Amino acid sequence: MSELVLLVLRIGFLVLLWFFVFAVVYSLRADLFGVRVRKMPAAEVPAPAPVHQAPRPSSPSAEVATRLVITSGPKVGLEVPLGGADSMSIGRSSESGLVIRDDYTSSHHARLSKRGDIWTLQDLGSTNGTFLNGQRLSDKPVQVQIGTPVKVGSTTFELRA
Repeated sequence: MSELVLLVLRIGFLVLLWFFVFAVVYSLRADLFGVRVRKMPAAEVPAPAPVHQAPRPSSPSAEVATRLVITSGPKVGLEVPLGGADSMSIGRSSESGLVIRDDYTSSHHARLSKRGDIWTLQDLGSTNGTFLNGQRLSDKPVQVQIGTPVKVGSTTFELRA
């Protein structure tokens, strides 16, 4: 074989080798950090549907959520008392108030906050989103009514009195 053919074969083999190296690195990155999801422009993102609000009783004994109950997912049946907490973080991180360990939950996925007697939910820029009554939330806090299903990853929960 001529030296030119050997040089072309060596360069071709080197290019093929680097192709496999980049493919392995991309695969590892995707496994470790997840696949990047492109965000839609603000004009195309559907606004969350208004949450149905039950009429509030005029008496001071209005129902206030005191616990969070997981209705589906790996921890189904778990009840988390809300107690005197003003906010609770939800995510995969061990620092979260509600730890949800699955592939579809971000480390710091969402925040549940109390303002007076009203609980609000806010998505913290999660990759897979937070859903309130089937509607994807934005980064703005939205009021959560008692009994309204909230989905984070593969877990669904609701607030109860």
